[in-house]
Amino acid sequence: MTEPDPKADLRTNLQDARDVLLWKLDGLPEYDVRRPMTPTGTNLLGLVKHLAGAEAFYFGTVFGRPFPGAPLWITGDAEPNADLWARADETREEIVGLYRRACAHADETVAALPLDAVGRIPGTGRGEVTLHRALAHMIGETHRHAGHADIVRELIDGAAGQRPGGLNTPEGNASWWAAHRDRVERAAKEAGGS
Repeated sequence: MTEPDPKADLRTNLQDARDVLLWKLDGLPEYDVRRPMTPTGTNLLGLVKHLAGAEAFYFGTVFGRPFPGAPLWITGDAEPNADLWARADETREEIVGLYRRACAHADETVAALPLDAVGRIPGTGRGEVTLHRALAHMIGETHRHAGHADIVRELIDGAAGQRPGGLNTPEGNASWWAAHRDRVERAAKEAGGS
């Protein structure tokens, strides 16, 4: 049995969620990666943009290792939800590249500091956080948004699951899934008294 390595375990879990999120963009045209699919405007590219800012903030600003480049929308005077959608002049390549750079910068912070290193969250009353806690937070945040991306992608073209080809979902063709959905709908109606 190998020795436990908590930092490596946390880092692997975070990278897994990052990979899932980026896979959700693969093969889609520009409109579909930007298209708002919920009443609040949730869209795939906006989720990536949001997480780029979160990675830069939690593993850059908080630990005194500022992310290079222009200030990100998570701080400053940005309009509400500026981090959750892509303007027409922001390309997919720019946002994905920004996310990859923010993740690489975060990985450098994780490699350089011990899990008990303490960072300071700017703003009144927000306090201090250890690297361990920041990693746990970003794992949760990234998996949460990867789940949003999974639903958005399924609404766009039916692609579902954590990996290409739906390797972690039951096998089934379109008619199998339609029958499954109908069964779930019947159970919901029966339970709801309809």
